Amino acid sequence: MKKSIFSIIVAAVALLPLQVLAQELKTSGTGAADIVPAGWESFFKTGDLNGDGIADLVLVATPCDKEKMTTREDGYVYNYNQPILAIYWGEKNGNFRLFKQYDNVIPAREDEFTSITPSLDITKKGTLKIDLEYFYTAGSWTQPTTSHVFSYRNGDFYLIGKDVTELERTTGKTVETSENYLTHKRIVTTERPKRKPVVKHTRLKKANLKPLGFNLDE
Repeated sequence: MKKSIFSIIVAAVALLPLQVLAQELKTSGTGAADIVPAGWESFFKTGDLNGDGIADLVLVATPCDKEKMTTREDGYVYNYNQPILAIYWGEKNGNFRLFKQYDNVIPAREDEFTSITPSLDITKKGTLKIDLEYFYTAGSWTQPTTSHVFSYRNGDFYLIGKDVTELERTTGKTVETSENYLTHKRIVTTERPKRKPVVKHTRLKKANLKPLGFNLDE
């Protein structure tokens, strides 16, 4: 008896590797290794974000779609897939359940000359810090790093502070800009080799806090 087209398709799908079949983060799990599909690049941090005394989970996971990856002659792989940021609430039973998934918060790599390295931290006060370190092999002499600070309040995460550090690799000049959206203060510190730092204080206009969800490269 000839096999039906349906049975052939089912059999073919069953032979596909796990990383092809599972292309989404799980909505719950025992940890990052359980939540993130096999083959994806990922890293995470745990800490209490909502003040309930239970550790929560924040992770950044980057898919492994081969169509969005290229390999250099020396074997180095450029991954242009869009990273995913996800926040999971910790539960009393030790599991984590998805609060929100953000598909366009962490910037994706766009070319071979610019690397963007994200990192996460959860402070003792329960604030979430997302850092982005930029490195250019062509087109720019600066090496910027940004740090966005979010706090959980009124049912969502809101941006309460932002720090930007720009280093000029040729001169050693460093400009650090720190903005606090709760106190509405901005501090700009400029440092040059063999000179005293110059610090400038200004006030920011009062505005509604911005919820997490925007691209941090903006």
